[in-house]
Parts: sequence; C-alpha cells; structure tokens
Amino acid sequence: MSVGMILLVVLAVLLLFGIGQRVLDRMRLNDKQALLFIALIFIGGWIPSVPLGGGVSVNIGGALIPFGLCVYLFIKAGTAKERLRAVAASLLSAAAVFLVGWFFPSEPEAMPFDINYLYGILAGVVAYVLGRSRISAFIAGVMGILLADSAQAVVNAVKGLPVELNLGGGGALDAVVVSGIVAVVLSEVVGELLERAVGAKRNVQVDGDKATLVDNEVPSEETSEEKGETRE
Repeated sequence: MSVGMILLVVLAVLLLFGIGQRVLDRMRLNDKQALLFIALIFIGGWIPSVPLGGGVSVNIGGALIPFGLCVYLFIKAGTAKERLRAVAASLLSAAAVFLVGWFFPSEPEAMPFDINYLYGILAGVVAYVLGRSRISAFIAGVMGILLADSAQAVVNAVKGLPVELNLGGGGALDAVVVSGIVAVVLSEVVGELLERAVGAKRNVQVDGDKATLVDNEVPSEETSEEKGETRE
C-alpha cells in the first residue's frame, strides 16, 4: 500500500476518534462528509483509470474525487476574496511543481526517491503560503498537482511528443494526498501559532486610581472571512 493510501487510513482513524474536528469546521465539513470523501478516494484509487483517448486517462480516486471535493470547498468558501485566492494559489502552485519538474529526469526510476512525494510537499507548501486559509490552501495543493500534470501533457502535445497522461493515477494519487494534507496541516499549525502570538492584545485601562486588565482579541483573517460569509 502506497504512502498516500496509508495517510488516508491514518486520517480516517484520527477523524473517527474526533481528532481534527476544528480543522473540519474551518473547512466547512463535518466528520461524516470527510470520512465519505476519504473512503471514495481510497476505493477509487484501486479502480483502474478510465481511458479518455489520445493517451489520456483519469483516475477516480486520484483525480475525479479530489477535484469534486475542491469544487465543493470552493463553493463553500466564505468570501469572493477567498475563492479568488484559491484560484491564484492553485495556478502558482501548479507553476512551481511544473517548473521544478524540469530539473529532474523524465524517468522516475532514475531518482533515488519517489519524485511524487517531493511534488506533493512542494505543492502543499506553496499552497499554504499563497492560500493562507485552510480551504484555499487545500484547493491549491490538490489542484496544483492536477494542473501541473495537465500542463505537462499539453506541452508534450505541442512538441509532438507522446501524450501519456494518467491524471491522478499511480504516484500522482500520493502527490495529491500529500499536497492536500501538507497544505492544511501547515495552515492549521502555523495559523494556530500566529493566532496565539498576535490574536490578543492585552491592554491596561486606567479609570482614576483603578487599573483594569482587558483582552482585545484580534481576529485572524480566516475568522473574519467566516464572519463575512453571513454578509454575502
């Protein structure tokens, strides 16, 4: 079983024990929805890719289900600004993966490690930096991998090279899973640290001879966007 599949199993177990509920809330998902998507990706990953012709095939678990999840999250995003950031981060994440791929051999067997894991980590990091919110980061991480693979197929077609695109199949499923998890984990961990560091300003109000210690909380950008959802 590949690393991506193992991560899906671990993620499902954590959710069954109630770990990560706060992250799901930020991503507009409940535990049942998350477990359903995880199960569909896991099962779909074992199903042979569907050929579309012209050397192009698409994997259900590695491409169709993750893409459907991204569409769902895109619709559920709190504000138009968050949606726009998700699109921009997806394009830039794909560009980063595509450009880095040019520096490595075209044959994965020539590498001392599975290059798909590097692509997944790279897409996840770029997605976090540019996406910022959990939803935007996840969408950018997943779509970055899918768009980069699609872009490479287009380049091959333009150059007259054989187009062999198995979107989301094989090691690409691992890259999709890794990128999405890395993006969300970074958003959660770093976001939590930043919120704790600057989320509250402690001031002292002086009223005559009486000093009062108060907390003036500074909401994070993602929290502000969540509140903005009710205004749209």
